[in-house]
Amino acid sequence: MKEKFYITTPIYYPSGKFHIGTAYCETLTDCIKRYKTLRGYETYMLTGLDEHGQKIQTLANKNNITPQEYVNDMAEKALKLWELMDIQYDNFIRTTDEKHYKAVQKIVQIFLEKGDIYKGTYEGWYCMPCENYFTETQLKDGKCPDCGREVKKMQEESYFFNMKKYEKWLKKFYQENPDFIVPESRKNEIFKNFIDPGLEDLCISRCTFDWGIQMPNDPKHVLYVWLDALTNYITALGYLSEDDTEFKKYWPADLHVVGKEIIRFHGIYWPIFLHALGLELPKKIYAHSWIVMKDGKMSKSVGNVIYPETLIERYGLDATKYYLLRLMNFAQDSMFTPEDFIERYNSDLANDLGNLLSRTIGMINKYFEGTIPTEITETTEYDKELQKTAQEQITKIEQEMDTYHISNAIQELWKYISRTNKYIDETQPWILSKNGETEKLKSVMNNLAESLRKIAILSSPYLVNSSKQILESLGIKKEDATWETLQTNNIKKGTQVTKQCEPLFKRLEKEEEIEYIKTKMKKS
Repeated sequence: MKEKFYITTPIYYPSGKFHIGTAYCETLTDCIKRYKTLRGYETYMLTGLDEHGQKIQTLANKNNITPQEYVNDMAEKALKLWELMDIQYDNFIRTTDEKHYKAVQKIVQIFLEKGDIYKGTYEGWYCMPCENYFTETQLKDGKCPDCGREVKKMQEESYFFNMKKYEKWLKKFYQENPDFIVPESRKNEIFKNFIDPGLEDLCISRCTFDWGIQMPNDPKHVLYVWLDALTNYITALGYLSEDDTEFKKYWPADLHVVGKEIIRFHGIYWPIFLHALGLELPKKIYAHSWIVMKDGKMSKSVGNVIYPETLIERYGLDATKYYLLRLMNFAQDSMFTPEDFIERYNSDLANDLGNLLSRTIGMINKYFEGTIPTEITETTEYDKELQKTAQEQITKIEQEMDTYHISNAIQELWKYISRTNKYIDETQPWILSKNGETEKLKSVMNNLAESLRKIAILSSPYLVNSSKQILESLGIKKEDATWETLQTNNIKKGTQVTKQCEPLFKRLEKEEEIEYIKTKMKKS
């Protein structure tokens, strides 16, 4: 029986068009899922939309439509984008789904019966974009500590969740599970700012708007975003519904992937909610960094927003996914620039990988009439070093992927690609052919084809289409390119490469393409 792996993205707030920051999170999660599938896990990926709240109601009113009509339109756009990006999710949850609505009300009822929820009056500073309240001390320079926007003083009747009741338990949990949140710096931030000063009870309802899930005991109140939103990870699996088969099979989640701006909610409120329900906690939360621009965060008013469609439609899906995953550091924000995107495309993809494939296919056609040699009787002095590099890099890539350091894994793969390109320069196949050293030439062609086969497998979680093209160009069948075959030479006798090799990535005119991206950013 296969071991399960349940992975989730955050549910995104559909207040506007998704930029490459959201696309990165979705790509990252999809990449990890594909990798785990390759490693033999039975995977399940959840993504979706957080569709309630005052901001949605305000946007709908502004557009003279109902909130439901607004979120229906945004959900359709999100699904089209995920289709364009070939995201292999298993479930797309919307918090307006009836199953979610009913389960959340049941969860609230459980908390009410346990005495975890009480009614009171909230007075504090409210950030509408984040849909969150803050105390005076939590503000940063008088503004929202999460997004830096203006906050508004508000007072209203609300229901509260008694977080203080679980403070000792939460601290003990982190003592026993220090690696629950990665990177560690994210955990340190929430301890410093929210746990160590003492937990504040959480406002969970509002009565000044009505677009949300009603409190089961008091319908004039609707649930405030985080109790509604966070529970999606279990309601999507059927928790407290008639069919909870998936919940029993996949919970607890193996990995929640979230942006660093919402780690407080996932690192404090979510564990407490689950503990109060008597449920297991997820195994790990990865709070990724942000993509930033030269002039700071992406902003339409500044004119520095870039959307995934812009890159995908002109440069292809694989190039876009590769760049986003290669760009992003595990723990620090990373800067997107048009110059860096085009440089990486030309250098890494068109030159290092694309040329390696085209040169190899060309030489196998030229020297062996398109058949990859498999019966090797003589080797070169460079063969063992290349093979050793292959095994070393495979081990490193697995270690980095298993710990979700995807950018590091890509860099380790490119060391293998660079070493394979160097191998061509060292062995000089054209000289071996000229000197009639046919047996050594067979070994070189076999090693090059084997390297490319392994490279295709290792890159397949993100270079989905290109990895298939590499294997098709080499004439290698899918069953001969599984993760398990990385440990052996697996090219079958008589394997024929294609007569002509289409370029994996066509080299770009640098200045022209940089200007194109800049223009698109200004128009967004």
